[in-house]
Amino acid sequence: MKKLKQLLERLEYERLQGSLDAGVLGIAYDSRKAGKGSLFVCIDGTAVDGHRFAGEAVKKGASALVVSKEVEAPEAVTVIKVKDARYALALLSAAYFDYPAEQLKVIGITGTKGKTTTSYMVKSILEGAGHAVGLIGTIETVIGDEAIPSSNTTPESYLVQSYFRRMLDAGCDCCVMEVSSQGLMMHRTAGFTFEMGIFTNLEPDHIGPNEHSSFEEYLSCKRLLFRQCRVGIVNVDDAHCGEILKGHSCTVETYGFSEAAGLRAVDPKLLSKDGRLGVAYHVSGKLDFDVEVDVPGKFSIYNSLAAIAVCRHFDVGLSTMRQALRQAKTKGRIEMVKVSDAFALMIDYAHNAMSLKSLLSTLREYQPKRLVCLFGCGGNRARARRFEMGEVSGGLADLTIITSDNPRFEEPQAIIDDIRTGIQKTSGAYVEIIDRKDAIRYAITHGQPGDIIVLAGKGHEDYQEIKGKKYPMDERDLIRDILQEMQAGGGGTGA
Repeated sequence: MKKLKQLLERLEYERLQGSLDAGVLGIAYDSRKAGKGSLFVCIDGTAVDGHRFAGEAVKKGASALVVSKEVEAPEAVTVIKVKDARYALALLSAAYFDYPAEQLKVIGITGTKGKTTTSYMVKSILEGAGHAVGLIGTIETVIGDEAIPSSNTTPESYLVQSYFRRMLDAGCDCCVMEVSSQGLMMHRTAGFTFEMGIFTNLEPDHIGPNEHSSFEEYLSCKRLLFRQCRVGIVNVDDAHCGEILKGHSCTVETYGFSEAAGLRAVDPKLLSKDGRLGVAYHVSGKLDFDVEVDVPGKFSIYNSLAAIAVCRHFDVGLSTMRQALRQAKTKGRIEMVKVSDAFALMIDYAHNAMSLKSLLSTLREYQPKRLVCLFGCGGNRARARRFEMGEVSGGLADLTIITSDNPRFEEPQAIIDDIRTGIQKTSGAYVEIIDRKDAIRYAITHGQPGDIIVLAGKGHEDYQEIKGKKYPMDERDLIRDILQEMQAGGGGTGA
């Protein structure tokens, strides 16, 4: 148990009633999770105002309330008023878990693209050098051998602090985390200082209802990371780099292809051999060595260069960096899956027109004999996305295999019909196979030497949602089963 005044020690506040010596057994920001002796923080959210549930939290035993508006509470309940309850939650949580980030080297990565892959690359390199590394990101939170599926790129501040504490208890000395613009805007990362902040790139995204009102707001939120870190490592090639650094309070380092970069990638090459795609380049500037990465595309150079820029501060040996970058793999992010020496197959999360266009354009650079794109679209979502993705695939892929994704409460064939409408605006060839496993089997059994096959849309997901229920379905398992079935039946894979 902690005294309320201990939790408030770094926070500006006004005591409206009650004692600061009240004991706190836990912190809640959802009234359903309030309990005896809990401190309930009333967050005024975009959809629900927590102040409406202050009374319910008190009935469940909350001994103190943190508010930003006036509420009615029994005299025995302590009421603390703050300017911003979300910010207060972050500092209260940090205090409740004894400021765990002060004992971890926390590395934050922000940007429109590349956060997830870069975080896994950093984790791979640091672990190769003997560090125990926790991870918080879009796909999962990793603490030791435990992987916790994520619902947000950056969790609520209470969860962030609880994860930090669990990482410390598990023996971690570092944490690498993805830092979203929403997370920064909502103070989910307030209450501690990042050892390093990384900026990957910035594109117009996340603009709209319940996200950011404008690109300017989106940019200004990303900028906040560089007022909360000791060292800022930024992509100097990005057009918004200067804007991102406005008002920064950190030491700045740069990476990129530009001569102005402190850590530069030179002499880039595309690699394609034995069903494997990747990139190679030379690192110059603050370091001097050759790198190969088994992830295709120019953006893989940026991601790996950012990871190298981070790990340089940990005195990681060059041979360790080389080996770790060859082994680094991010589930569902251009994840190469070996099925044949003759053609390449990968899994990627691309699930909108912008990301699919970027992916297919990148793969086109490898000059495949055929570029084959297998994808579907989610049900009960905007139909326009289906038309757009169909048109993108029809225009860039030599063959599109239209299949099912998460149909939810729609009929899979109706979704496929919409995708076909988009493809028919192009001259691209296509086939329709509703069952995703059958579609993947078709892609593999019809693979030709020199092909690149991409399974798009599902990525790291390990389920398929149909009629309100999630059924287990991991494309890696489907591929393994198909290969075993082909082997048992004497089938080949184009090798």
